[in-house]
Amino acid sequence: MPRLNVIKRKTFHYKWSRHHKPALYVRPGDKVTFEVNEVMSWMITKESTAEDLTKLDPEKFYPLAGPVYVEGAKPGDALVVDIQNVKAADWGWSAILPGLGVLTDFDRPFLWKWNLANGRYASFTKGIKVPMRPFCGVHGVAPPEDGYFEVMPPGKHGGNMDVRHLVAGSRVKLPVWVDGALFSTADVHASQGDGEVCVTAIECPGEVTLRFDLEKNAKIRSPHYWIRGDSRPRRGYYGTTGIAPDLMEATRLSVRNMIDRLQKEYDLSPEEAYILCSVAADLRIHEVVDKPNWVVGTTISMDLFPRGGSR
Repeated sequence: MPRLNVIKRKTFHYKWSRHHKPALYVRPGDKVTFEVNEVMSWMITKESTAEDLTKLDPEKFYPLAGPVYVEGAKPGDALVVDIQNVKAADWGWSAILPGLGVLTDFDRPFLWKWNLANGRYASFTKGIKVPMRPFCGVHGVAPPEDGYFEVMPPGKHGGNMDVRHLVAGSRVKLPVWVDGALFSTADVHASQGDGEVCVTAIECPGEVTLRFDLEKNAKIRSPHYWIRGDSRPRRGYYGTTGIAPDLMEATRLSVRNMIDRLQKEYDLSPEEAYILCSVAADLRIHEVVDKPNWVVGTTISMDLFPRGGSR
């Protein structure tokens, strides 16, 4: 009979490795509730200021809840992870960290703290409300190579993929590289835009319940996923484009154009507009076939903004 298991907040590790001792053994069909730490291991709290962003210890980024050993998982199988529930805490934060993100000319640390107690949306400045769609940015298994590997960047084993659509009701398939798979999760986000352009979403601690199964001999080479369709916003989207012969430059132009609009239309500071792009706007690759230029779009739902609130 399937079992419900719990991994407590104190059970975590910081690197991917096939050499970790499992924190829990489960069978296919079992559920596990993970108590997930804040992504910076509580170096950021409700009382933090922007100055604290200059004192972060990179060795304490991404505390991974787990690992979980799934009985019967063998290399070549796929670990099927059904996301049953994701619960964000009552607070969170977003930040601009100089040198990181798409736009590296933002050279001063900036911290925004969110009240998430409402459970449905997070209030921003100027009457802007960001809908909460909590998910885990990190789902992964142990890679096949010997050694210890950083959580960021992601790879064929999963990891810090930041796929914002992996909310409750979604499913992830991860290629199994070692016996038992050794699955871990981390990095709860209350909300995020596709691209997470300033390098943070609404970061928060939380709780996630997952159900595990196996697809034998699946032989997938990288993570796959299934998600429910999104309902369209009532008031539509507004989009800006970036067009350039380099994909990253087109992305930067697109994001800058959205920041410019948010500043002009909603009287946001550049830092506030950049944060809002990271937590609520989506990057889209519109066109790649007309050499030499790429077309990248940045889109945002008009439902976030108060009616008549723009200048």
